[in-house]
Amino acid sequence: MKKNRIFRCMAMSAVAVFLMSAMPGDGVISKVDGMTVINTTSLATEVEGYMGPTPLKIFVKNNKIEKIEALRNQETPKYFARVKKEMFAKYQGMTVNKAAKAKVDGVTGATLSSNAVRTNVQRGLEYYKKNK
Repeated sequence: MKKNRIFRCMAMSAVAVFLMSAMPGDGVISKVDGMTVINTTSLATEVEGYMGPTPLKIFVKNNKIEKIEALRNQETPKYFARVKKEMFAKYQGMTVNKAAKAKVDGVTGATLSSNAVRTNVQRGLEYYKKNK
């Protein structure tokens, strides 16, 4: 009887460990097509552009930024399109360390959006360096 109880406890512990390891992570870092993707949605909730949060997905491969994508936001489409076109390209190909410290020029007329993008990139890359 005692052995049976010990066996059940061990089995339950093993199942608990398995379930915990099978749970998804925090949703910030994921893998896609051999790249690490950092989602800044929950990293920079208080970082806002002109009309609210400006979350990003930052794609990293071999410790270099492959691309940056904007996630859903409320920024003025006309101005944010310029931010995406002009700023995102400047980060492409930079190493993670260089990009995390870079003072990439913002877009005239979209200062708040530019600042928010810059901060999101910095937060995302700092998180990546600590958690990769």
